[in-house]
Amino acid sequence: IETDKAQMDFEFQEEGYLAKIIAPTGTKDLKIDSPVAIVVENESDIAAFADFTVDQAGSNSGSAAAESAPAAEAPQQPAQPAQTEAAAKPAVSSAADSGSRIFASPLAKAMAKEKGIDLAQISGSGPRGRIVKADIESFIASGATKAAAVATPAVAPAAAAPAAKPAAAKAAPAAPAASAGFTDIPLTNMRKVIAARLTEAKSTVPHYYLTQNINMDNINKLRKSLNTAANGAYKLSVNDFVIKAAACALREVPEVNSSWQGEFIRQHHHADIAVAVATPAGLITPIVKTCDAKGLRTISEDVRDLATRARANKLKPEEFQGGSFTISNLGMYGITSFSAIINPPHAAILSVGTTESRLVLDESSEKGFKSVEVMSVQLSADHRVADGAVGAQFLKAFKGYLENPLTLML
Repeated sequence: IETDKAQMDFEFQEEGYLAKIIAPTGTKDLKIDSPVAIVVENESDIAAFADFTVDQAGSNSGSAAAESAPAAEAPQQPAQPAQTEAAAKPAVSSAADSGSRIFASPLAKAMAKEKGIDLAQISGSGPRGRIVKADIESFIASGATKAAAVATPAVAPAAAAPAAKPAAAKAAPAAPAASAGFTDIPLTNMRKVIAARLTEAKSTVPHYYLTQNINMDNINKLRKSLNTAANGAYKLSVNDFVIKAAACALREVPEVNSSWQGEFIRQHHHADIAVAVATPAGLITPIVKTCDAKGLRTISEDVRDLATRARANKLKPEEFQGGSFTISNLGMYGITSFSAIINPPHAAILSVGTTESRLVLDESSEKGFKSVEVMSVQLSADHRVADGAVGAQFLKAFKGYLENPLTLML
C-alpha cells in the first residue's frame, strides 16, 4: 500500500482462495473501504467471479435508492411503452413490497447476475435475511427464473442505448497520438504531496538567505585519517561531518533548532536532523535522531541505513515525520550553491554545495597566495522564527566546527 511518503506491505489474515482482483497493482486514489479483491472459502466458487465488477462489490446503493422511492410517485412518471411497463412491473412491485435494503453475499450476487435473477424476488435465509448461495440454488431449482428471464431482454435494450453515450464520453480524452511531442506522466502520491507542501512553504513562509564559505582542508585531513584507521569497519563522508557540525551549531544557537506552530514557537531540546534523499518516486527526508548526542560513526551508519530504505520505500512513518532541522546536499553533483525551500514546520534548511579548490591570499607564502579547499553553504531561514542575526550566529558556529573539526569531539 503506497501512501504519500512510503510503501508498506499489508498481510491478509484470513484463509481462502483469491477469486478476483478488483483493484490491480498501480491503482491510484482508492477511497477508504473500497474493495480490492474477492476471497472465497471454496476453490469451486472461483469461477463464479470471472465477470465480477466493482459495482457489484460495493454496497447496493442503486437497489436501496429504488426501494426507498415511494410507490405513490409511480403515476407521476412519463408513460412508457406497454411492453417495457409490463416487464418492469414485477421487479418494481417486488422491491416496493420488500420495503428494505437487499442484503446478499458476493457469491449470491454473482450467481444471480449470471442467471438473470432479480434478488428482490428471493427471501434470504442468512443472518438478517441475507441472501446466500443456497437461496439462489433453491430459487433456480424451483423454476422461478422464468419471469426474470422474460423481463431481462425487454429492459436490456433500453438500458443499452443511454449507456453508449457515457462510454463515448470516457473515450474522448484518449492518449496522445504517437506523433505528439510530449508524454503525460501521471502524478504519484508522493509527487502530489511534494508539490502541495513546497508550494505552501514558498508562498507562506518568509524566507531569507545567508551564504558562507568554509575552508575544508582540516576536515579532509581528519576524514582521511579516520577512514584509514578504520580498516574498512566504516567510511565517513563529508556529509557526516556536516550533519555533526550542524547538530553542534544547533545546540549552540537553539533559536534555529525551532519550528513554527502558528500560535507559538517550539524550541527543540535535541537536534533531529532531516536529510534530503532523492528517490525514483521523489524527494524524501528521513530523520537522524539526536545527532547532538551521537558520534560520527553512528551518524554515518544511521544515514546509510535510512537512505537505503528510503530508496526502497521501506521507511516507517516515524522515520520521516517530524525533525527540527533539514540538510540538503547537492555537492556530489558539482553544484556550487543553491537556495533550498524550507521544510515546514522547520525554521531553517541548510543547502550544501560542492568542495572546490580556490586561491586565497597568504602573506606567509613566498607566492603570496595558496590553494585551499572551499565549500559553500547557504542557510534558508524562516524570519518568523529566527531573525537574520540569529541565522548569522548559526552559520558562524557551523563554520567554526568544520574549520576546527577537533571541537566536534568535545
